[in-house]
Amino acid sequence: MRIVMLGAPGSGKGTQAKRLEAERGWLQISTGDLLRQAVADRTELGLRAKAAMDAGELVSDDIVLGMIKERLTKPDAGRGFVLDGYPRNAKQAEDLDHVLGELGLKLDAAVLMDVDFDILMKRLTGRRTCSKTGKVLNIYFSPKEEIDECLQAGGELLRRDDDNEETIRNRLEVYKRQTAPLVDHYAARGLLRRVDAEGTVDEVHGRLLAALGL
Repeated sequence: MRIVMLGAPGSGKGTQAKRLEAERGWLQISTGDLLRQAVADRTELGLRAKAAMDAGELVSDDIVLGMIKERLTKPDAGRGFVLDGYPRNAKQAEDLDHVLGELGLKLDAAVLMDVDFDILMKRLTGRRTCSKTGKVLNIYFSPKEEIDECLQAGGELLRRDDDNEETIRNRLEVYKRQTAPLVDHYAARGLLRRVDAEGTVDEVHGRLLAALGL
């Protein structure tokens, strides 16, 4: 299958995309991973992206789309793919449609990982990393035993600077503004699948498979 995963930061789309790759062999394509790899490999697009980043600018849509197009032409993408976190707005969705058309491909589904705003806030503001083990925990959702294990080992629960409430609230508001037309775009084409993304990873995965008819 060829799938686009839509969802706010903290909705679990990356986790589910990785699981689909592991279980189904569908290539997970994360634009962040593509960007880092292209810069490391010093490809033409990677060098253009690095120049933009070094200048303190955002990497342009055409560079990101070019990287996706290159990746989709590799043999391992032939089994299917899961685009994780792209497109982020209606213009990118239209550009992606155009590129897929050029490659003779079409999407099977656009999955929206649906999570209540307050739950997302807790997932993101509650993230902590154990200084001793590097394990990522959540002060709201992780079992007490896991948090105690870190503290009893002499570790501290560290929070990323950008995991503060103001920054996260802004990220979620931007997401909501950009994604509303994107949801309409895929719904109009009959591709949208909504998945209740609250609950355990296994519970959400079961709903995802059901939404995809698997």
